Amino acid sequence: MSAFIPNIAKGKVAQLATLPAANDAIIWVAFANAGLEADSVLMDKTTLTATVSGATDEATFTGYARQTATSVTVTVDNTNDRVDIDCADPSFSPTSSQALGKIGVFYDPDTTTGTDADLIPLMFDDFQVTTPTSGTVGYTVATAGFARAA
Repeated sequence: MSAFIPNIAKGKVAQLATLPAANDAIIWVAFANAGLEADSVLMDKTTLTATVSGATDEATFTGYARQTATSVTVTVDNTNDRVDIDCADPSFSPTSSQALGKIGVFYDPDTTTGTDADLIPLMFDDFQVTTPTSGTVGYTVATAGFARAA
């Protein structure tokens, strides 16, 4: 399996992506390849805390930081009876190496006082990067966006 929407987010992605509150955001999180749990396990995770509660770990390479999604758009397509959610491509600037295996999009309902237990997973996708050590490592969001609600 490659890109998928976790069970907790099905039906919510378009609503959450519209960012109705002043202190919420869509956050990109990269995950280490080592210990990465199967998609069937990640599918049932309900928060970022739960996502990393097993063998799956967030990336820790020097130069890594979570990315706040920018240019988020929610497009209602009445012709095809769907909603597409898109944003700018996230990127990371590693200065040490760590193999990456997956990337996730999380909804943060409160960027001022929230915790990882508040971050809701909206989408996971394969992000196979072998030991980046310099430059920029980017994830290319699909032309149609990072999620589609149909």
